[in-house]
Amino acid sequence: MSDIGFVQREQIAPSPPPAGEQGPAKWLKDNLFNGVTGSIMTALSLIVIYYILMALIPWLLNSNWTAANIRECREALGDSGGACFAVLTDRWKQLLYGFYPDGQIWRINISFMLLLVAIAPVLFNSVPRQVLIFTALFPFLAYWLIWGGSGWGPISALVGFGIWYAMFRALVDRSFVIGLVAGAMAAGVWWAFLGGVFVNILAGIVPIGLEEVASRNIGGFTTNFVIGLTSISLSLPLGILLALGRQSNLFVIKGFCVVFIEFIRGVPLITLLFVASVILAFFLPPGTTFDLFLRVIIMSTLFASAYIAEVIRGGLAALPRGQYEAADAMGLDYWQAIRLIIMPQALKISIPGIVNVFIGLFKDTTLVSVISMFDMVGFIRGPLLSSTDWNGIYWEVFAFASLLFFIFCYGISQYSQYLERQLQTDHR
Repeated sequence: MSDIGFVQREQIAPSPPPAGEQGPAKWLKDNLFNGVTGSIMTALSLIVIYYILMALIPWLLNSNWTAANIRECREALGDSGGACFAVLTDRWKQLLYGFYPDGQIWRINISFMLLLVAIAPVLFNSVPRQVLIFTALFPFLAYWLIWGGSGWGPISALVGFGIWYAMFRALVDRSFVIGLVAGAMAAGVWWAFLGGVFVNILAGIVPIGLEEVASRNIGGFTTNFVIGLTSISLSLPLGILLALGRQSNLFVIKGFCVVFIEFIRGVPLITLLFVASVILAFFLPPGTTFDLFLRVIIMSTLFASAYIAEVIRGGLAALPRGQYEAADAMGLDYWQAIRLIIMPQALKISIPGIVNVFIGLFKDTTLVSVISMFDMVGFIRGPLLSSTDWNGIYWEVFAFASLLFFIFCYGISQYSQYLERQLQTDHR
């Protein structure tokens, strides 16, 4: 009898992995119990989370939303230990809008909805580029809606920018800087001398206007949002110019940018706000009115632009020298090279740092409460907690303020990550 060897003619089906190497068991082992230290930290974290939830859940579930004041709220809650969220239902308008007239709040709401339309083409490439025309018009429209007054005022300001652009286009072929400066001078003449005459004449012929609302009546989260959004929008282009100026070969421009950046970065924002609130008035001519809201926006913008300039300068320094040489080899002038080759790459590198500055600036808008502006925190610390109806309420209102700021800051952070993924070119 001959021996016949076994020959495997088909592949053996793979065996399933052990139960501990797949599914939830593997995830728990890799992420929560991957050693003695990890297991101890997981156990301690679970204990902390348990005690937090045991205190937080009854506080939320037993809350009261209908009381008219803190005394009624505490009587309704009894010993349940619930939260008194009735303060939010009673004062939500002041927390969001400050002392803005009740019949005019629709103007702020419309401005916010129009903002979503205006900002869409800036944030997403899929939006038609034609919408950018509305984006350029939105700041003038939003100012008129929120502050009111004659509708010809924002139009006059828009005409000034049109004059600036027309003068720049006429002279840009001769010199970029000459066109920019000449346009700024022409626009300044219009705004200082001719714009007021233009508004008065047209307002007498076709009166278009809304009820004026003083800046002191604009408060709550609206103040934080307007200051934060405006400062963020203006500080980015200003920071780019400062970063380029700091690398300039012209001594005067470089010296000015260096002094400005180092001075602003060496001074706390709260000091600049005090300067805007108190000291700046001593340097203005007698009888000059300079709205505090505008002063705060200017100081916040200057503060953020100095930090953004350093972030962008880091992005410029990270670019290899070959990028500059490639621009020269293509025959591009300085501004063409910056606009088409250098700055897009530098901004891509600088996205995390820029977003970090933006988030910090948005949260720092709460500092305006120290100069008697009733933003959300200022209103909570001032009129709300000093009133007899809600004196003693702390956790509820500050938790609401924290939630609002978290939503907006988290949204900015998530968009930055989305933008980084869209601009990723290394396919890692």
